[in-house]
Amino acid sequence: MDNIIQNIQGIPLNHYLIFCSIIFSIGVIGVLIRRNVIIIMMSIELMLNSVNLLLAAFSAYRGDASGQVFVFFIMALAAAEVAVGLAIVIMVYRNTKSVDIESLSKLRW
Repeated sequence: MDNIIQNIQGIPLNHYLIFCSIIFSIGVIGVLIRRNVIIIMMSIELMLNSVNLLLAAFSAYRGDASGQVFVFFIMALAAAEVAVGLAIVIMVYRNTKSVDIESLSKLRW
C-alpha cells in the first residue's frame, strides 16, 4: 500500500488537476451536445469518475482516508444512477423505439 501511495505522490498534484479538469470538461460537453440518452449517461459517469480520481489523489497527498470514503459514496450513487437510468431508457425505447432525447417530449400528457 505504501508503494502505491509513493507512486501517486510521485506525480505532481497539478497534473491530476489538469487531467481531471480535461476529463470533466469532456463529460460536460458530452452532456450538452449529444442527444442519445445512453451517451449522456456515459458522460455523467465520466464526470463522476474524474471527481473520484481527484478525490483519491487529494486523499493520497494528504495521507488521510476521508477522500476515499467520499469516493465510495460517489461510486454507490453512480451505480444507483445507472440502474435507474437504464430502466428509464429501456421503458422509453419500448414506447418510442428510439433512445433519442427528443423522443421524451412525446411522453407528455
